[in-house]
Parts: sequence; C-alpha cells; structure tokens
Amino acid sequence: MSDQDQVQDQITGRSGTGRLLAGVAWVVLLLGLWLWGREVTDVRHGISAPTTGDMAAAGRPPDVKLPPAHRPIGDAPPQRVDIPGLGVQAPVVGRGLDERGALDPPPYDQPGVVGWYADGVAPGAPGTALMVGHVDTRSRPAVFFKVSAMRPGQTIRVVRADAKVAEFTVESVQILTRDRFDAHQAYGPRESGRAELRLVTCGGSYDRTTRSYTANVVVSAYLTGTGGP
Repeated sequence: MSDQDQVQDQITGRSGTGRLLAGVAWVVLLLGLWLWGREVTDVRHGISAPTTGDMAAAGRPPDVKLPPAHRPIGDAPPQRVDIPGLGVQAPVVGRGLDERGALDPPPYDQPGVVGWYADGVAPGAPGTALMVGHVDTRSRPAVFFKVSAMRPGQTIRVVRADAKVAEFTVESVQILTRDRFDAHQAYGPRESGRAELRLVTCGGSYDRTTRSYTANVVVSAYLTGTGGP
C-alpha cells in the first residue's frame, strides 16, 4: 500500500473496495487544500494583523511534556469550539470544497464562526479533523486572530452533537509559508490510530501590495480526553 493510501485510510477510516475512490478523493482534497493554503490568504483586509511567532516553525519544544492520547470516539458533528487559553467560544458550521476544489472557509461576514470540513473526519473520531477560521476582516479581528499565539500543551475543546466533548491537547504550532505550503505536512496524520485535529488560519505578515498574507498557521492537536458539556 502506498503512503498516499495509508494517509487516506487513516483520515477517512475507509478500507477495502472503497480505498481506490477514497485515494482519489484524498488527492483531490490535498490539491484543494494546497490551493487553499496558497490563495485563501487573499482576504478583504483593513486592519493590521499580527505576524505569527517564529517559535511555531520549531513545532513542539523538547521541555513540554504532553499527555497520552485518548482512544478515539465515534462520529458526531461538531457544534462549538472552545479554546480556554484564548477566550474563544465559537459555533461550528460544516463546509465543503469550492469550485476550485479548495476548502471553503466560512463567509467573511461570519468572522466569529469556525468551518469544519464536513466530508472528512469528525473531531474525536479516528483520523484528522480539519477546522478553518479567518484571522480578521476589513475592520476587526476574527475568530482565529490569536491562534498563532497558542503553545503546545494548551487545550482545545470541541462540543459535539452527541453531547460529548472531545478534549484535544496542542502538540505543535507551525507556520507554513505560501511558497512552501505542503498540504500533506499540514493535514496528514501525525500518528496512526489517533484522533487528531487541525486548526488552520492565515499567518505570517500581510502584504498590502498583493493583499494577501505570506503564510498559514497550522495548529496540530490530538485527543487526550472526553467529557460532558
């Protein structure tokens, strides 16, 4: 089995006769995500957003001890994302791919909403769940404005439709520049068999000439517990 097939099986949980179709879908998604990573940064921007921290590029510092992974739980759509360390409590809406095949974030007139790739993995289920949000709008910060300041060990809580709360621990924060954006690195699973989560937003510095950001911030987390609302 190729690395590409293994990644797709881990993200979608599919196997057997559906593997070929799943592999094709994953290739399309990776291409779309690569385009998203390069082009979603063309935002309608009017305020000065922060440059993301260089520490993110190093991933997880060696002195941060992280908890063991919790076994994955079943499928259920996410309803809300809580990031206690950032003061974020945001509703979640399912999103798909746009006409280019790129992951479609929430509309710009919904800056406080997080988008979840609804054709992929549910947060807490085996594989990698993808969530995207804007960093800002023309006039104010958006839901993921402070995401670049997250650090390994912090908690992300996802309230699901089955009344379970999937509790994730951040293991790395990365800055992926537009010219070197690697969709597999950003969205592929870090360890087989885990329930993982990615938060993605714009990052780097804002180029007023091109009206776009120079990078994307990718927060990687994995399931470490469950709880009630």
